[in-house]
Amino acid sequence: MLIDFFYHLRAHKLPVSVQEYLTLLETLQSGVMPPTVDDFYHLARMTLVKNETYFDRYDQAFGSFYRAAEAALPAGKDIPLEWLIKQFQKQLTPEEKAALEKHGWDKLMEMFKQRLEEQEGRHAGGGKWIGTGGSSPFGHGGYHPEGIRLGGPSAGNRSAVKVWEKREYRDYDDQQELGTRNFKMALRRLRRFAREGAELELDLDGTISSTARNAGFLDLQMVPERHNTVKVLMLLDVGGSMDDHIARVEELFSAARSEFRHLEVFYFHNCPYEMLWQDNRRRHTERFDTWDILRKYNEDWRLIIVGDATMSPYEILQPGGSVEHNNKETGAAWIQRLLENWPKAVWLNPEPAAYWQYRQSISIIQNLMGGRMFGVTVDGLEQAMRVLSK
Repeated sequence: MLIDFFYHLRAHKLPVSVQEYLTLLETLQSGVMPPTVDDFYHLARMTLVKNETYFDRYDQAFGSFYRAAEAALPAGKDIPLEWLIKQFQKQLTPEEKAALEKHGWDKLMEMFKQRLEEQEGRHAGGGKWIGTGGSSPFGHGGYHPEGIRLGGPSAGNRSAVKVWEKREYRDYDDQQELGTRNFKMALRRLRRFAREGAELELDLDGTISSTARNAGFLDLQMVPERHNTVKVLMLLDVGGSMDDHIARVEELFSAARSEFRHLEVFYFHNCPYEMLWQDNRRRHTERFDTWDILRKYNEDWRLIIVGDATMSPYEILQPGGSVEHNNKETGAAWIQRLLENWPKAVWLNPEPAAYWQYRQSISIIQNLMGGRMFGVTVDGLEQAMRVLSK
C-alpha cells in the first residue's frame, strides 16, 4: 500500500524522491508515531514534501488516496453520522421556501441571542432551534433564505449572512501552468517597458549604424536593459463560493506571476475590510492593516481585485455584516477607499456573466466599481487591461 501511496503522490505532481520514501519507511519501522491516520498524515508530509507550497497539493492527494483505501475495506455496521444528519434535512418545495420570512439584520441578531440563552441541548430538524437540517435560521445542513450558519458545513444554498466558525483557506498555487497561455497573452497588453539601470544590453541597431559610420571598424553601443515597469497590486477572494473557481483563478494567478515583474498579492474573503493577509494558513495571526497597504503603495500601482462578488448584501452595506467578524465599517466604504487610492482599478469576476443579473451583491459591487467589472475570460481580461493601461 505504501508503494501505491508513493506513486499516487507522484501522479499528483508532487516531487517525491525515492530517498525520501525510504526515509518514511525507516521512520515507520522505528515506531516514533502512534498508528493513527492523523499521525501518518503529518509524518508523511514532513518526510516527503520539500516545500510548503506543495502542502495543499499533498492534502488533496492524501485525501483521495485515503478515500479510495477506505472504500476498499469491508463494509462495517456503523451508520455514518452524515447519513443521520441528512435524514433531518428538510426538502422544501419552492412554495415553502418562498413562505419563509427574511427577518432583517437587527431582528436576526436579536433572535440568535435569544436562542443561545433558551436552548439547552442539541436539536435536529424543525424551524426554530439551533441545529441541523430543517428551516431554522440558525444551524447548518438545512435551508433558510437569510440565516446564520454555525457548527458544520453548508447544505449548498449559500444563503447564510453570518458564519460562526473558524475558517481556513488555502493559498492559490501560482505554479499552475496548464491553460494559462491565453491569460498571459491578454495580461501582456498591460505591460510597459522602459530602459533603466546600468549599460548591460547590446544595442544591435546602434552598433551597426556606428560601425558603418566608423569605416567598418567595430564600435559597440550599449544601452540600459529594458525592464517591465508596470506595478500590479492584486487582491484575491478565497473560500466559500470561490472554491468553485479555484482552477480558473490559479491559471490567472500563474499568468500574472510570469507577466508582471512588480506584483504584490493579498487575500480577503468575500469583501475587502480593515485587514488583509498574504498566507491563508496564518491568516488569523499574520494580517496586514488595510490602511498600511493604502499608504505603502502609491497611485503608480494598478489594482486588480479578483472575486465572484457573491455574498449577502449585508457584507457590503452593513457594519458588522461580514460573515467572519464584526467589521466596524462597511465593505462599501473600504472599496471606495481602494478606488480613491488606486484610480486605475478593475474587478475580475470568475462567475459566468450570465449569472450576474441574479446576484444582488454583484450588482452592488458593479456600481461601486463604476462598471469596471469583467469576466475571467480572455475577452474579459483584454477589456480590463485596456482600462488599466489608459
